Amino acid sequence: MKERVRAILFTDAGTMLVITRIRPGIPPYQVLVGGGVEDDDTDLEAALLREIREEIAGEATGLRPFRQLTTDKGEVEHFYTARIATWNFDNRTGPEFQRDDRGEYLLEEVPLTTEAVDALNLMPPQIKDALLDAIDTGDLIPVAQP
Repeated sequence: MKERVRAILFTDAGTMLVITRIRPGIPPYQVLVGGGVEDDDTDLEAALLREIREEIAGEATGLRPFRQLTTDKGEVEHFYTARIATWNFDNRTGPEFQRDDRGEYLLEEVPLTTEAVDALNLMPPQIKDALLDAIDTGDLIPVAQP
């Protein structure tokens, strides 16, 4: 069973980071920073911190479990909340960024509001629903600054 990790990364500006994917033939969509757990990752949190370094050259703090989902493909996705103070999308190193056939990746900051999150084409749709519910109930609490 393939496991994936993703992060709702809260910025000091009160936003969250998403990656907009632009691929030929399909509408643009957004994903949270993260990816697959590799055999040499010591645990889920280590995998997520590695993915954050690879995808946005960032260092996250205060990882907290948020949701766990199982995709239609049988993959388990673990979602965390975390704080990110610095990142540099120009210094990303993930293997997906080295391939020309993968389309475009655009890093964006999105306000943590119902309206802003609802306007996203966030994948998987279940995490968008979970985020909207957490915002509406006040349960989506940004990780405190250190």
